[in-house]
Amino acid sequence: MFLSVFDVFKIGVGPSSSHTMGPMSAARRFLDELVGANWPRASRAQPKALTASLHGSLAYTGIGHGSDRAVILGLAGHEPSSIDPDQMDAILETVRQSGQVSPEGHPSYRFRPAVDLELDRRTPLPGHPNGMQFAAWDADGQLVLRRIYYSIGGGFVVSADELEAMRSAPAEPQDVPWPFANARQMLDMARQSGLSIAAMKRANEEARMSRQALDRGLDAIWAAMSGCIDRGLVQDGQLPGGLKVRRRARAIHTQLAERWQRNEIDPLMANDWLSLFAMAVNEENAAGGRVVTAPTNGAAGVIPAVIRYAIQFNAGTGQGAIRDYLLTAAAIGGIIKHNASISGAEVGCQGEVGSASSMAAAGLCAIMGGTPEQVENAAEIALEHHLGMTCDPVGGLVQIPCIERNAFGAVKAVTAASLALKGDGTHAVPLDACVETMRQTGRDMSDKYKETSQAGLAVNVVAC
Repeated sequence: MFLSVFDVFKIGVGPSSSHTMGPMSAARRFLDELVGANWPRASRAQPKALTASLHGSLAYTGIGHGSDRAVILGLAGHEPSSIDPDQMDAILETVRQSGQVSPEGHPSYRFRPAVDLELDRRTPLPGHPNGMQFAAWDADGQLVLRRIYYSIGGGFVVSADELEAMRSAPAEPQDVPWPFANARQMLDMARQSGLSIAAMKRANEEARMSRQALDRGLDAIWAAMSGCIDRGLVQDGQLPGGLKVRRRARAIHTQLAERWQRNEIDPLMANDWLSLFAMAVNEENAAGGRVVTAPTNGAAGVIPAVIRYAIQFNAGTGQGAIRDYLLTAAAIGGIIKHNASISGAEVGCQGEVGSASSMAAAGLCAIMGGTPEQVENAAEIALEHHLGMTCDPVGGLVQIPCIERNAFGAVKAVTAASLALKGDGTHAVPLDACVETMRQTGRDMSDKYKETSQAGLAVNVVAC
């Protein structure tokens, strides 16, 4: 099993990897299929109009998560990794006014968002809660091409056929030196090789790319994460969506910076900085800004917050340590995704903030000198104490409880790493057992608590 660090960490836009980045990528993929040669095309059946429908969780919380906006932007030819967040509103308005999309390399297609984009809550698609359907029509209204895609978490998009193949076909051997598919194999390979988890992950990545390319990519990921923190610390005002949630990171930062300059001794200060960094990221995410899936946008604040915390409170956290942190975190994230899920629509928030906290705990433990056994222990502690966590966003927005929940996920990550470092790596519950428990819990959890905003806080807060 090999999942690249660049599959786990993707640079994109908020507020959701599965509900925003996924639909945008799926729409762009449909455009690519339209101009491809892999489908039967009648000689005169040229596509003139496009339609799209969102199903399941995408339909229930699509407006709050910006799924409708993402589809329009994707059909206009844009991608999450390159679109300028400051230009999105203008692009959307142009499409709404003109009733058409004109992606580069394509003719213009009729697409009227109010008519041609449906949020279908009545008809779930069979493969995954995050299903969507795109269709192209000729001038006579005859179907030219129809495709179903699923957004399976972390910005990953697969077709219906690809999803079926993933579930039915045995995993193929991977051409990497250390192809661990679970934590037990990871630890066995670490003992066999004498390498750290980060070193094994690096060797796997370098089987596909040069060391220079890998390091440039890791540095770009951290630059995007760090830039998101910095922007979140200076922005003010009200977040979009109607809940009237005000940004708090700037005001908290001002208070903490003043106390920091005065060298005030406060036992809560380190914890305050950690929480602040996480909230800054997720306020940016809620505003639709530039973020990194880590492993999802709803949990995007945990991993960068713990890195920035380590930099601020540990003078030895340099660029090399940050790379090792990201590689270690990606190794744990790959195990969780392969054996359970990182999708809130599939397993609830235990798969989003829980996975991010587990990954961050592992990364911090590693750069603080932890052995592979201690790193695995840290990941397990953090994940264990998120088991059963529901995803019930108020108003379908990635704001309440998501912003504060990232702060708590970061706090749990640091606590888990600290606890693991105090032991020798021996513990009662293996990470693999915890991951399997999360999968089973997600399977048993009511769909009302899996990113549909049909229960929990979403229906018990008067403001919604």
